[in-house]
Amino acid sequence: MLTLRTAAAGLLLAASSTAALADSYYEVESARANARAGGPVSERDAELLDRYGCLSGTRNSFCENQRYRHTERRHRDRSRDDR
Repeated sequence: MLTLRTAAAGLLLAASSTAALADSYYEVESARANARAGGPVSERDAELLDRYGCLSGTRNSFCENQRYRHTERRHRDRSRDDR
């Protein structure tokens, strides 16, 4: 009986951590959908898009600026490696 209770508690713990990951994924995809619709609608959306990026082909000023910043950073890092 104790083994059964321990196993059930372990399953509940594993299921709760999976739900937290799904919630984060939902937030990122929601922020990307808002970007496709015209731009981030909140500071949280902007933070998620900055961290995880916009989808390719998303045309709005926020994503265009973000793409430029990441390209510029990549070129700057390569030039430091050449020294």
